Amino acid sequence: MAKILVTGGAGYIGSHTRYALEKRGHSVVVADNLSRGYKDAVPAGMLRVIDISETEKMERLLREEAVEAVIHFAAYIAVGESTEKPELYFSNNVSGSLALFEAMLAAGVKRVVFSSSAASYGIPKKVPIPEDEPAAPINPYGESKVMVEVMMRWLDKYRGLRGIPLRYFNACGAEPAAGLGERHDPETHLIPLMLRAVQTGKPMTIFGDDYPTPDGTCIRDYIHVSDLADAHVLCVEHLLNGGASDAFNVGTGDGHSVREVLDAVERVTGKPVPHTMGPRREGDPPSLVADSQKLRRALGWTPQRADLDRIVSDAWAFAQGHR
Repeated sequence: MAKILVTGGAGYIGSHTRYALEKRGHSVVVADNLSRGYKDAVPAGMLRVIDISETEKMERLLREEAVEAVIHFAAYIAVGESTEKPELYFSNNVSGSLALFEAMLAAGVKRVVFSSSAASYGIPKKVPIPEDEPAAPINPYGESKVMVEVMMRWLDKYRGLRGIPLRYFNACGAEPAAGLGERHDPETHLIPLMLRAVQTGKPMTIFGDDYPTPDGTCIRDYIHVSDLADAHVLCVEHLLNGGASDAFNVGTGDGHSVREVLDAVERVTGKPVPHTMGPRREGDPPSLVADSQKLRRALGWTPQRADLDRIVSDAWAFAQGHR
């Protein structure tokens, strides 16, 4: 078993991946500046409060902890915010990642799994979306992910930095027994917003009911965060075992509309979801669904928690404990 550094490990997906790594027997150290993460999402003694842009400190941490590979989550993720402050996303997501890669190379750590995004595809021409769909981001957040993937390809070719970007779709769900779940501030994701509406009685907004889909609402590929964490573990183990760099989509391959999610939330909670209908949001494609067959074939990954009611049930259990 290996020593893995998880950057952004106090955040939503990072904390679940840390949990999955530990279950597999790996030793983990977390680097997070806590600007958007939560200290209580990391076991005592595992957290190092540090910013990935601090290259010398990161190099020292990598050496002192004898880190063998990195799983890199530390990034800002709000699409809307990225359109208001593009420079923030290029500084944090792109420059921060470059500083991390420089620290890794200086410390001799040459294996990294990167948290990329389906936002790199923009509005795809083909659904389900394969990995060879051209990158065409429509917002600075997606562009920042593409820029990091480009850096990784060149650093692989000329510096031997083996890397796997995972382009994932709509992460959701929770590990309530571990006290882990979604608590972004502000929250922008559909399922926690619906659950919050159930808890507070304050309506949430559904954006657009006139899309060219069966019920008029957007279709997305909702993947349980623990299935996503398992994919990260398989990828880092692949690299540790001498595997080559590659890029993979991570999704269930099945799409659910916003109305279907709303129905699932009402089934699970036994309560109506207060909501209003709003106009479409600019740049929201009608359907985003992953073709993740490449990951299934290459590494044997299979989602174990793909049932929508299971995803909502786990998220509801967490929300009730962290109202």
